[in-house]
Amino acid sequence: MNKTSDLDNMPLSNDDLQRMKRTPQAKIIRRALKLNQHEFAAQFHIAIGTLRDWEQNRAEPDGAAKAYLRVIAREPDMVRRALSRPYS
Repeated sequence: MNKTSDLDNMPLSNDDLQRMKRTPQAKIIRRALKLNQHEFAAQFHIAIGTLRDWEQNRAEPDGAAKAYLRVIAREPDMVRRALSRPYS
């Protein structure tokens, strides 16, 4: 049986995709790290209001923030270590 012959599992149309709520990347990363919003914001020096706006789709991270989130997702411990050291 192929995808189009299964009436209970039809491919999504473009209209279907537009109606679907997308989970913001920041929320996925935070949940994967098992942190609440306050913990994530504090550990990674992100304003809590900014994080909430990203997670609730009121704002989208700019290019630099997206890159930062990608680094957090791939190397959270390295980011934590880098942020814990005094800047000199």
